[in-house]
Amino acid sequence: MKDEVVEQIPALRAYSRVLCRSVPDAEDLVQETLLRAIDYSDSFRPGTNLRAWLFTIMRNRFYTSCRKSARERTGEVDCVAQQLRIEADQDWHMQVLEMKSALSDLPAHYREAIVLVGALGESYREAARVMNCDIGTVKSRVSRARQMLHKVLEPV
Repeated sequence: MKDEVVEQIPALRAYSRVLCRSVPDAEDLVQETLLRAIDYSDSFRPGTNLRAWLFTIMRNRFYTSCRKSARERTGEVDCVAQQLRIEADQDWHMQVLEMKSALSDLPAHYREAIVLVGALGESYREAARVMNCDIGTVKSRVSRARQMLHKVLEPV
């Protein structure tokens, strides 16, 4: 029976997504259904439709959860809304986008120098070898690229 149940998991996932309309809730419903099927495996009659039996368990679990959530009151002491929140990371995302934009606006020779030394951590000597120029030129380009980036990215 174990293998037959495992074969039904994709169908259970699809049905749970139709019921829940939320992937995390749907995955939880599949897990609850499988746990319930394990608990009540002795009530399954061999020779009957296993998929229908699992779908019935899922449907019953879904409606039980709906009724249960309708009875829950919000604003209780243990309410999720009262828990501390994690700070949003949109600022970092926007800063990364701004940095990408500022880097793409740099002239190619400055961009290459700052990426090799600043982002990839290459030594000035190695960057000079890669760029086929003197170390002083690399140092100068990195310094100018930093100044340009600072002007663009400087907070107002």
